[in-house]
Amino acid sequence: MEEKLAQRPASCIKIVLFGPESTGKTTLSEDLANYFNAPMVKEYMREYLQQVWDSEKRICEPRDIIPIAEGQMEAENQLASEADDLLICDTDLLELKVYSEAYYDGYCDPQLLKHALNNRYHLYFLTYIDVPWTPDDLRDRPNDREGMFQRFKNALDQYQKPYFILKGDREKRLKTAIEKIDQLLKTK
Repeated sequence: MEEKLAQRPASCIKIVLFGPESTGKTTLSEDLANYFNAPMVKEYMREYLQQVWDSEKRICEPRDIIPIAEGQMEAENQLASEADDLLICDTDLLELKVYSEAYYDGYCDPQLLKHALNNRYHLYFLTYIDVPWTPDDLRDRPNDREGMFQRFKNALDQYQKPYFILKGDREKRLKTAIEKIDQLLKTK
């Protein structure tokens, strides 16, 4: 397990979309990947949990967290090894840590915690809750958006991760994110 959760070194700039459910992370990840013609690491948690829901009609349980983390890191490490300048990540292990603690009374598997804190990214885009809630099979906290946003912000602050809060509509967020990424690419 230890090896499956480890982030491998890469020479590309890594950007993470980070924040509560239904705040536009996937849409913005796709927009950024298209704009920069860069690979995008999809959110493995969504794929995994949708399969669990479709086949077993159950929600995420603590036993699912490590397989989700392993799948996320496998995808990230593979795409990072192929990326030239930039990699867009539609989540990371720190996001999984925040969800684990929110849903399981503060519990986070020690191995997940270790790797979530060891992994390095150039910038996190924390997506604000100023976009409409979109329900689906997996989303379940429409009435705690502010509380969840605070959990994500607190994690970035606590672990001193570099981040920028994205607010506004899709176009405004995309424009702001492009400007921030362009600044990073100039320093590479």
